[in-house]
Amino acid sequence: MKAVLFDYGMVLATQDPDARRNLLALTGLDSAEFERFYWIDRRDLDLGRIDGPAYWTRFARHAGRTFAPDQIAALVENDVLLWTNLSEPMLAWVAALQEAGLATAIVSNMVPDLLRTMRQEFAWLAHFDQLTWSCELGVAKPDAAIYTYTCERLNVRPEECLFLDDKPENVRGAEAVGMRALPFTTIGQLRTDLQSRNWLQDAPQPGDRNNPPDEEIYALQASS
Repeated sequence: MKAVLFDYGMVLATQDPDARRNLLALTGLDSAEFERFYWIDRRDLDLGRIDGPAYWTRFARHAGRTFAPDQIAALVENDVLLWTNLSEPMLAWVAALQEAGLATAIVSNMVPDLLRTMRQEFAWLAHFDQLTWSCELGVAKPDAAIYTYTCERLNVRPEECLFLDDKPENVRGAEAVGMRALPFTTIGQLRTDLQSRNWLQDAPQPGDRNNPPDEEIYALQASS
């Protein structure tokens, strides 16, 4: 393999529990209701067809709610914060792979408001060889085009790539274009899955104690 491609949400970052509690309080919904409405129009947001305020206005309509402008602003803010809780072990592994000479990329269904914040605060993004964001490309996983576009930008063939994502449909999408792909749940399970398939065995392993977290990697560094 020449390249490792990562999803962002629930792979390189997890949900921030405080932001989630704030979203539930702002919407007045329980967790199950919130999840049901949260994903209805998410694809349009991922594709950049609507912005954050328009998304939450649609959410309100689906949920039978009315949100004032200040509530919508707070919802947009907390939705960004929801996805900025970084996984330090995974970022440490990314850095180790980069140091070992493998190409790395992020292939993410990404919303514009979150992307703006990430670019301002996450200096480590610059170390990836390719960053593919659905809201800028106008194509979202599991569409085959988002995977093939990333391979072309990396100058690698799909069969030379490993792709990691928490959503099974996105893993299947990667496999359909010829990539090796794994569903991500935990870093321990990832290590087991790689070992059982004999993938990347000559490369640094996820959770390897020889690759301890580097605080500089995941510090939230605002661009000057």
